[in-house]
Amino acid sequence: MEAYLDNSATTRAFDEVAQLVAKEMTVEYGNPSSVHHLGAVAAERVADAREIIASTLKVDQAEIVFTSGGTESDNFAIIGAARANKWRGNHIITSSIEHPAVLVTMEYLQKEGFDITYLSVDETGRIDLNELKEAIRPETILVSLMFVNNEIGTIEPVEEAGNIIKAANKDIVFHVDAVQAYGKVLIRPRALNIDLLSVSGHKIHGPKGIGFLYVKKGTKIVPINYGGGQQKGMRSGTENVPGIAGLALAAKMCCDGLSQHSEKLYELKKYLIDNLEERLTDIKINGPKCDEGAPHIVSLSIKGLAAETVLNMLSGKGIYVSAGSACTSNNPHVSDTLKAIGVPRELLESTIRISMSVMTTKEEIDLLLDTLCSQVETMREFYRH
Repeated sequence: MEAYLDNSATTRAFDEVAQLVAKEMTVEYGNPSSVHHLGAVAAERVADAREIIASTLKVDQAEIVFTSGGTESDNFAIIGAARANKWRGNHIITSSIEHPAVLVTMEYLQKEGFDITYLSVDETGRIDLNELKEAIRPETILVSLMFVNNEIGTIEPVEEAGNIIKAANKDIVFHVDAVQAYGKVLIRPRALNIDLLSVSGHKIHGPKGIGFLYVKKGTKIVPINYGGGQQKGMRSGTENVPGIAGLALAAKMCCDGLSQHSEKLYELKKYLIDNLEERLTDIKINGPKCDEGAPHIVSLSIKGLAAETVLNMLSGKGIYVSAGSACTSNNPHVSDTLKAIGVPRELLESTIRISMSVMTTKEEIDLLLDTLCSQVETMREFYRH
């Protein structure tokens, strides 16, 4: 038996999604810009997908722009909005625990002359709304915050933040990175004052290499790539029809059963945390309390053991977790998120991330628990660092 518990890195595609993608690649494989029958069929698939995804957010289908994934969606949102609104000011606000797709983009914009403010977070990873309010200036043009933190599962106060931003200046663009939130928590961009929302397909059992950006009607944003003018000039390039169709089906399957999926995941999360705290010593669960965070992410620090050692042991037994964000795990880098929430220094390199999905079973959790409980104490004696 194997236990795949690295679902925040990527998910296994639904079987139905894989079958649909194969069909779109081998049967309905036309270019949606072509005027013949196969092209028309492909264009219809893109239109249908746009309508399905819009319905999951209760927005207009014209507000959905397909991209290559979460990183492009974040880049497009932040760079596109910053450049489009530079005539109004050069100040941007974000948090200190954003995904690299946001933080590195902010560093890039600093070189273009933009002034970036990084909000601090508390021990649970939540921003301080008073700090946000005080950070807004007359020259503020954009605020970018994640909905759910990819390492510790914190759910940021997006609704309250949106209210503060729009009360200060309705023209400030509010971007939300929802890569770890979409399909796990209910999202209604209009009710939350969100102007731009980034989503990735492979986090919700869809294909890799596909995502979308919600762009609220009237939001000032310019494209960051140019070419044939597809998607009304917002994102040039031949549409990835197989990916788009697969993304839409995965979105529908996740969002149609959202409440049941969320309830199941919270039950598994509580079961996991309760057993870890009961059966293991010298551990720390990082981030918010079980029912206050996202339903699918648990951050665990195991005192006395390097995360890499634990990962290698688990992997050898067919159990797959991560040491943090898979987007940075190949770099010798201590998590900025863990440092920001005040995780003790001796635990910074001893932290693993366990992330579940709708496919996760109690048997997989039990395998992880039994393996950790049978191995950790022995490993501490041999690998203590």
